[in-house]
Amino acid sequence: MKKFFLYSAGFVAAIIALCLLAPVVALLISGALLAAGLHYYTESTSTFGKVMSLVVAFVGLVSAISNIPGFIGLVAIGIIFYIYKSRKNEKVEIFTSNKEEDPFMNFEREWANLNK
Repeated sequence: MKKFFLYSAGFVAAIIALCLLAPVVALLISGALLAAGLHYYTESTSTFGKVMSLVVAFVGLVSAISNIPGFIGLVAIGIIFYIYKSRKNEKVEIFTSNKEEDPFMNFEREWANLNK
């Protein structure tokens, strides 16, 4: 029964994600406008260039904030990703901190081996 609900939730999320594909693309374009405006703001040396790049960034920000269906589409895509990972019995970890792969822990271990 659990798999049935999991697959039905995945099916509903897939339909929602497909229906809201255009707003997600519009959200991507808005984010690109915002990023480009902020990038050119930091690179510009003239006052006019800074003002115009801030206007572009502001337009991208307002467009991204007002795009609520795009955010719903992103949530649906996230749900599909979570269901896909849980179907394969993989643990979904967004922020991981593996101590064996940490370069500083590896350095400490190697330093301890050198001092022996």
